[in-house]
Amino acid sequence: MEVQVGERIVRVTNPDRVYFPAIGATKRDLVDYYLAVGPGIVNALRERPCMLHRFPTGLSGEKVHQKRVPSGAPPWLGTVRLHFPRYGLHADELCVTELAEVIWAVQMSTVEFHPWNSRRSDTEKPDEWRIDLDPMPDCPFERVRRVAHVAHELLDEIGAVGWPKTTGGKGMHVYVRIAPEHGFTDVRRAALAFAREVERRAPADVTTTWWRKDRDPAKLFVDYNQNARDHTIAAAYSVRGVPDARVSSPIRWDEVDDVDPADFTIRTVPSRFAELGDLHAGIDQAVFRIDELLEWAARDERAGQIDDGNPDD
Repeated sequence: MEVQVGERIVRVTNPDRVYFPAIGATKRDLVDYYLAVGPGIVNALRERPCMLHRFPTGLSGEKVHQKRVPSGAPPWLGTVRLHFPRYGLHADELCVTELAEVIWAVQMSTVEFHPWNSRRSDTEKPDEWRIDLDPMPDCPFERVRRVAHVAHELLDEIGAVGWPKTTGGKGMHVYVRIAPEHGFTDVRRAALAFAREVERRAPADVTTTWWRKDRDPAKLFVDYNQNARDHTIAAAYSVRGVPDARVSSPIRWDEVDDVDPADFTIRTVPSRFAELGDLHAGIDQAVFRIDELLEWAARDERAGQIDDGNPDD
């Protein structure tokens, strides 16, 4: 079938292929979903290098993590070249500026969109700080809710605006738009300093212990390493590759206490989007400078609180 997306026409093959057997959702349903939340997904991906999580035969088949845009892509497709000095390689990754590029990716069997936290204008200077509230295996969702409120309170204290969303899994994400003034190393240091302060305020709920084997399985890990270079997580409005086609959905802070991640799927989010619009629409107007967090990081480092983690892990 052919899909009109703005001024582009995108050809979609095998539209009736079932991608999500548990609910019978097809490739056509996936296209319709991304069209319905178009302004939101484009806002989340705009000008960012993006890794694609593809399922060429649906969820029952192989999952492909694809960085490189394949040869034969349409000439209007936006890309950005990234370099990986550790491996002596480079990749031209998708860089979305319009909805047609999202639908092209869906035609290429993409289910999930995982953008960088930096933009094409300077890929080495992140403009997004990502607070990943990652529950350990025995951590109840009520604990995720509590920690989200602690993070929100702390963000308010330092004058930062947090934009929460479900992950499409068991945790929550909070995004903060930051001035692109620092490299990945410093943004990660700032994220760790914030995570440690959250841990100090909620020690019974939170861990920042690096090694998984050493973490309390009932606690929530504030995963500061999601701010390292080439680490990506699902974008706002990205569908997740899970049987019920859940969505990583923006929420309001006043929804945190009642939110159920299972409520946000490709069946339910379009009507929510039509009613509420993009709940992250204002993120670019709420820019925070991380200088205070870097002072916290320096304080912790002077006190001997070392970072046991490896940004490449």
